[in-house]
Amino acid sequence: MRILICEDSVLLREGLVRLLEHSGHEVSAALPDTSDLLATLDADMPDLAILDVRLPPTYTDEGIRAALHIRHSYPELPLLVLSQYVEERYASELISTHTTALGYLLKDRVADVTEFVASLEQIRSGGTILDPEVVAQLLTRSNHDDRMQRLTDRERTVLAAVAEGKSNQAIAELLHLSAASVEKHITAIFQKLELEADGTGNRRVLAALAHIENQGNGTQTGTQPRQEDL
Repeated sequence: MRILICEDSVLLREGLVRLLEHSGHEVSAALPDTSDLLATLDADMPDLAILDVRLPPTYTDEGIRAALHIRHSYPELPLLVLSQYVEERYASELISTHTTALGYLLKDRVADVTEFVASLEQIRSGGTILDPEVVAQLLTRSNHDDRMQRLTDRERTVLAAVAEGKSNQAIAELLHLSAASVEKHITAIFQKLELEADGTGNRRVLAALAHIENQGNGTQTGTQPRQEDL
């Protein structure tokens, strides 16, 4: 797989280059900012692009806005947003409107190199990989919506795990529940959010985010997801 990297930290950028090449992939370009990003894509389209959220010159939202622009201009290009931050406004728009070949992972929560590389391959294949913390923050941001208020703490936890791509059995093991209980929670989530379950885990969560995003933008929050009682 040929991968483009757009990351301002030279240490992380070069580290990603070495990691990807060691894993058998080719880095088609390693850019420190978005100034040459579109020209590079026009000249040499990769199989996947990795972008940070906060890039020069302002270090605010250049990367996530570039990701949105890329999705409009090159909708078939798989994207991974890899950042320390959840840029809630643009992240919600990106996740709500583009449901395939997309990932949003938090750097500090990537704990396993093998899983990270596997995530890239899953995104390349059209999958969706979302860090559950990203989902939790987006759901918290939208909690003014009455439908989100209907979810219990346990249902929010299950929803975040579904968004991470976990199977019902994996969620059951993670939360020490039976598979039947997990299925019951998932059914309840979509009933409360007035969504039809379509059998595809990540797509269902993305549909929920798209649905609640229509209620409008809220203020950013750093609220952490609440702890659940077993």
